[in-house]
Amino acid sequence: MILDLVPGDALELGGVFFAALSGGLAAVRKRFDLVGVLVLAWVAGLGGGLLRDVLIGAIPPVGISDWRLVAVAVLAGVVTFFWHPRLERLRRSIIVLDAGALALFVLSGTMKGLDYGVGPLAAVFAGVITGVGGGILRDLLTNEAPLLFQDKQLYAIPALAGAALTAGLAEAGALGLLSQAAVLALVFGFRLLSLRLGWSAPGPWEGRTARRGSGRM
Repeated sequence: MILDLVPGDALELGGVFFAALSGGLAAVRKRFDLVGVLVLAWVAGLGGGLLRDVLIGAIPPVGISDWRLVAVAVLAGVVTFFWHPRLERLRRSIIVLDAGALALFVLSGTMKGLDYGVGPLAAVFAGVITGVGGGILRDLLTNEAPLLFQDKQLYAIPALAGAALTAGLAEAGALGLLSQAAVLALVFGFRLLSLRLGWSAPGPWEGRTARRGSGRM
């Protein structure tokens, strides 16, 4: 289904693991019990893929049918539950790994959509949902406004760029080893560069009328 660059299963499992760590850490910060930590890890690691599979008709979703993915998400939850102080100290490293997981999920999600014949546009949505869906579900379950919308970080935009490029290359018959690597590098580099340079999505536009009327009742 996904990447032929290096063993695709290993890449997918790694992506699930590092995404699940973010869910486990969110649960620990909310003082959830062991069950809560494991559920949040599973949601963050596999929630995006589950939403994608439901939307494109890949039933049952891999988030509940592939025991390896479920086991890796649970393992990440266990690791977080017992060693979260060390993970907090490695927060910067985890951000880098999370960017890698985003790149992998976007590429694999878009390609799976194309494999199921949903068309280029729907495949782009499938890729974006795979990349950001788990984080949205994680934040909703912890009663937080999704970080995707709240802090204006460029998260969905790199995902959209990578998914669109993947679908475009596939339509052109040019989605090979090097082009897949290029998509991964684009999403990964875009995400990290935006964090490094403080890029953010624009907030609501306030035009002249809004500024002139700002002092009126």
